[in-house]
Amino acid sequence: MTLSLEQINAASIQEATQLLDGLYEHSPWIAERALKGRPFTSWSHLKHCMTQVLQEAGREAQIDLIRAHPELAGKAMIRKELTAESSNEQSKAGLTECTPAEFEKIQHLNAAYKQKFGWPFILAVLGPRGLGLNKHQIIACFERRLQGHPDFELQECLRNIHRIVEIRLNDKSGSHPTQGNWVWDCQEDLAQFSDPVFKEAGQLTVTYLTEAHLACSASIQHSMKSVGFDEVFVDAVGNVVGRYHPAQNGAPYLLTGSHYDSVRNGGKYDGRLGIYVPMACVQKLSSHSTRLPYGIELVAFAEEEGQRYKATFLGSGALVGQFNPAWLEQTDAQGIAMKDAMALAGLRVQDIPSIQRNPADYLGFIEVHIEQGPVLNEMNLPLGVVSSINGSVRYLCNMIGMASHAGTTPMDRRRDAACAVAELALFMEKRAASDGNSVATMGQLNVPNGSVNVVPGRCTFSMDMRAPTDEQRDALERDVLNALDDICQRRSLICQREVTLRAAAAPSHKAWQARWEQALKALGIPLFVMPSGAGHDAMKLHEVMPQAMLFVRGENSGISHNPLESTTSDDMQLCIAAFENVLSQLALEN
Repeated sequence: MTLSLEQINAASIQEATQLLDGLYEHSPWIAERALKGRPFTSWSHLKHCMTQVLQEAGREAQIDLIRAHPELAGKAMIRKELTAESSNEQSKAGLTECTPAEFEKIQHLNAAYKQKFGWPFILAVLGPRGLGLNKHQIIACFERRLQGHPDFELQECLRNIHRIVEIRLNDKSGSHPTQGNWVWDCQEDLAQFSDPVFKEAGQLTVTYLTEAHLACSASIQHSMKSVGFDEVFVDAVGNVVGRYHPAQNGAPYLLTGSHYDSVRNGGKYDGRLGIYVPMACVQKLSSHSTRLPYGIELVAFAEEEGQRYKATFLGSGALVGQFNPAWLEQTDAQGIAMKDAMALAGLRVQDIPSIQRNPADYLGFIEVHIEQGPVLNEMNLPLGVVSSINGSVRYLCNMIGMASHAGTTPMDRRRDAACAVAELALFMEKRAASDGNSVATMGQLNVPNGSVNVVPGRCTFSMDMRAPTDEQRDALERDVLNALDDICQRRSLICQREVTLRAAAAPSHKAWQARWEQALKALGIPLFVMPSGAGHDAMKLHEVMPQAMLFVRGENSGISHNPLESTTSDDMQLCIAAFENVLSQLALEN
């Protein structure tokens, strides 16, 4: 029998608890307590209520729940004592068919993990797509998480339990994420293309106009055509553009998209999620022969990361008239000039000015993106609405003191450049933490030609400061620079500093942000509004038209720019549903 939300809302507590039995391993109390949140407006609402119950239950109850789960490929599996749900999951992951060596390896990891943490290792072995992780992936995850901190690992086990529950609830309700699976598969297919050396190492790297980059472009063009875009073409900088025409000629377009290049050894979803989610929406519109009172223009931006050439946001910048002709003379590590790479790819640099968009032709710009951070993951929320893309400022600095003998120079007579920078780093940390959503990072710190027995006479370092508004960023910058001056004066040092980047904040347009908020409300997802600490293509479009972004939860602590970057097809499904809701809102307004 397929379970419906109406059944859950209408049944008695006892009956509803029985209907939800088997979600949490030997722990029906979680679903029972969550039922106090009825009526549920969506399955997402129910799932969130259950995560809240467990969060509020306390550490002891959480550990008891973890201990109620069997070990992976453990004694309970051998004795066939697993619940039907656990047996099905471990079987799909191939754990019931381990070789003697694999079984011995997993047993060793089970013992080591339990000895360190005091509870069994929990992993949603069906994975982000629900098809099952392979044994290599399971063992690699086991080994990685064995190195974690107990407090973090406790929460990671709980997050995996919630994912297990999500998959089990899908089975009970028959509500599988069909569109989300399609988007997940598309991103997996695109990840087969990678630059030489990285591809051989099994790593994803796609930089501007390489062979892998052009293969990605061809794949995206093919997908756009297959889902029903009316026009598909590559513009003068390599952006792939798909246009789904409006019901009436001359109507404006909604602009959306993200980038398909990557950092070196990066993840599969950064940028690319924002290409395939809108594509899934157009696929549905086209399959139903539905036209909207406005068109949809999807742009897969050719370059955002600035990896091959120092021309970050090249793709989206060109659309707002900010392509710098001086970039054409830049050369890559192999000495290939950008203009030559473009000519080889068949791009005409003389056509670049013509691709600048007229804002009057567009309603606005929206972008969906993987969060690239841990916040949504830690809060057990699938989606978050972006309030602003942080403004930022970066410095490269050189602290100059006096190198001297580490044994003979008294502590009160030193001009230690490294200690001064360390003091500044701690001030930056404390100052940013006191200021809401500001962040400050000293990502580079080096003592050139340092020696173990020499007081550092020089220290080079970087500063990166970001905040949701320019005013907040400027106040942070001012306080840090004042602290730097004070440290130099007290310690008799000199600091040379150079601003290498200053980017304005890009607050979301209030009306467009409200549309994302309304979409989450319609889906029964708790509303969470957050700033983006990372830069996005939306920053460029923000300069000429209204923009707003939606974040999707990342797995593995939300890590990004990393092979562990991941999200689930269920979260992608919710993202697609939110995007479709915004399309519907705009249709009613236009």
